[in-house]
Amino acid sequence: MNDVTSFPQASEFHISLRVADLAESTAFYTAFFGLPPKDTTARYSTFIVPHLRLNLVLLVNDSRQPLDTYSLYHLGLGVVDKAQVIAAYHAALASGATVVKPPRTTWRGTPLHELWLRDPSGYLIEVYARLTAGELAQMPADREPVFLVPGTEPSAA
Repeated sequence: MNDVTSFPQASEFHISLRVADLAESTAFYTAFFGLPPKDTTARYSTFIVPHLRLNLVLLVNDSRQPLDTYSLYHLGLGVVDKAQVIAAYHAALASGATVVKPPRTTWRGTPLHELWLRDPSGYLIEVYARLTAGELAQMPADREPVFLVPGTEPSAA
């Protein structure tokens, strides 16, 4: 049997992302979190998001290397319910964010209400809510996604 030594309990979680355009990314995350950055300079913006215990730093990509948005699969933001996923969709549209997948309920894998966005540098962001027991009971036999906003379904080809 292996003994597992745990790390000390964290007081916050810190992520630093290199971004292509600091002003554009700062505006995106200001709208996404609903709060302004704590600090902004010509090289970085820092967001302290207390309810998530998150410290996010956006850093200018001053490397000659292109950003690798493939290695980081996605960032996720869990919200309370389906209504908040739909509200996030409308907020994303209003702020000009790129919607990759409109709000839908998925049944394969972990059943979720989900919305997929892309930030200005190309990072994927999933906004999701776990299904209630009542919602899980409504799973269709074919397990195909159910789109939550009329008119966002892919057109049949």
